Amino acid sequence: MTEAAATQELVITRIFDAPRELVFRAFTDPDQLAQWFGPVGFSVPRETVDIDARTGGHQRFVMVSEQDPNMKAPVAARFTEVVENELIVGVEDWENVPGQTESSGMSLRVEFHDEGGKTRLVLRQGPYVDEMVGMARAGWESSFTKLDTLLTA
Repeated sequence: MTEAAATQELVITRIFDAPRELVFRAFTDPDQLAQWFGPVGFSVPRETVDIDARTGGHQRFVMVSEQDPNMKAPVAARFTEVVENELIVGVEDWENVPGQTESSGMSLRVEFHDEGGKTRLVLRQGPYVDEMVGMARAGWESSFTKLDTLLTA
């Protein structure tokens, strides 16, 4: 049995009721990322977060299941382009993602657009195998609900 090829790109557009500077900072500030990243049922311990938010920099952290703390998902990304308050582009390495080989990486592009004091975020990530796209979308949407709460606090 061969593993399916990863061919699907996930695209999510969402409006946040906060200026793009605050939304961008939530992605690049280790303290804030630890507060919102990961779907409901997962957390990111602050001590696992290391971010160097610049072109050529990196982002590393570990998502941990709240139900089973032994279930961990390390994430490491290399930033290929960072434009403050506008754009984050990189390649992510996730462990145990179906369709992804150790060296293949997954592209991530996050755009931050001003919408009259709000932020329109456009996220592109992939490639995914078909059966993983829905799970990834649900994970991001759940994380973004947590981000909404952080931004309105």
